[in-house]
Amino acid sequence: MSNVEVEFYWRPGCGFCAALDRPMSRSGFNVRKINIWEDPDAAARVREVANGNETVPTVIVGSTAMVNPSFAEVEAAVKAASA
Repeated sequence: MSNVEVEFYWRPGCGFCAALDRPMSRSGFNVRKINIWEDPDAAARVREVANGNETVPTVIVGSTAMVNPSFAEVEAAVKAASA
């Protein structure tokens, strides 16, 4: 599978994060999970790409940032970054 890093910003108790985590963990992608409640820099990064909000899940693949993406959107971004 691709060696492109997928930055997966999440927080505990987020149902949307849990729903996206399931296919992400089975995908074989190089996923780096970052808890925004434990990492202030990560929370700031999410605010940068989410119009000042700490909306999770936020996923960054290369230069593509996606707020609350579907797994299909993440998969497409990984394929595009791998091309």
